[in-house]
Amino acid sequence: MNTSQGKVLIVDDAPSIRRALYETFGTLGFHTEEAITGEQALPMLRASNFDAVLLDINMPGMGGIEACREIRRQFPRLAVLMLSVRDDEDDKVEALEAGADDYVTKPFPIRELVARVRSAVRRSHTPAGNGNAVIAIGDITLDPARRLVQKRCQAVRLTPIEFDLLHHLMKNAGQPVMHARLLSAVWGPEYGGELEYLRTFMRQLRKKLEDDAANPRYLLTDSHIGYRFREE
Repeated sequence: MNTSQGKVLIVDDAPSIRRALYETFGTLGFHTEEAITGEQALPMLRASNFDAVLLDINMPGMGGIEACREIRRQFPRLAVLMLSVRDDEDDKVEALEAGADDYVTKPFPIRELVARVRSAVRRSHTPAGNGNAVIAIGDITLDPARRLVQKRCQAVRLTPIEFDLLHHLMKNAGQPVMHARLLSAVWGPEYGGELEYLRTFMRQLRKKLEDDAANPRYLLTDSHIGYRFREE
């Protein structure tokens, strides 16, 4: 089997979903493995290196949200895509805050899901980006080569998406970056309208980096336009 596309773990208690995803991704050159529950998935992730996880939100035992939090805790750089029949924005926000990189609603066009998985795998394999110069603004220092962020010389632990989002904003410090440009730059060209992603991850970044998340010093909102990292 051609494994060059990446290695994906499918976690879903529905046999028909697992079978369809297994066959589709296998045909496209992915190496795929299956788990029925979060409890089964975690030791599989520890035993082998995966590029992405497709995680159902409704499962017996450990639910998808709890499993996502544990996966993110143990594997901070692993791409996690949440699958759900629920399309409510609150559910999406809950999944993103638990550590998911993306949220795909069932039933999903398989081509869209494959594109999103490819984007996630690409992000996990891509170096920090153009220019590895350390960026220091105020109390915040970002080192792209080491994927390290510090606040007042203390390391701040960020998820891959949080790091990439902060990096893009700091590279363009002082300039408003439009919503669609941020989504495309961080998640991939397939994205552009998922504003709840930006709101959720910006809220998480402010909690980690700002002294007062409600009155941010660095991570600013430009109403109806996008976001901006304040230049000092």
